[in-house]
Amino acid sequence: MDTSHHDDRIAKMIFGSVYPLYLTKIEKKGRTKAELNEVITWLTGFNEKQINQLIADKVTFETFFKQAKLNPNATLITGLICGYRVEEITNKLTQQTRYLDKLVDELAKGKSMEKILRVAILK
Repeated sequence: MDTSHHDDRIAKMIFGSVYPLYLTKIEKKGRTKAELNEVITWLTGFNEKQINQLIADKVTFETFFKQAKLNPNATLITGLICGYRVEEITNKLTQQTRYLDKLVDELAKGKSMEKILRVAILK
């Protein structure tokens, strides 16, 4: 599905402006900042110190994902997010951003970390 009308907007969004929204969303459901950072680390390879620095540097999602070492199992993230099938998004950056959105949603919905990090699928 074509997401071109969202691609430029997503690329220019500041990761640090979205992070607090992710945090609020998951904390309302009883999840923790440590769990959010674990999910981000799994997807991107960034550790907590790097995540905090990226927030402080006010990097865009474009820069954020350019610097990331995307988990090779990220392609196992499937399903609907914002009305689009994640696996069908054609723009690489938009897809990567939606992977993160999907993981945050799964965290907020109470899924186990094993399922969120696709551990069970790999066994």
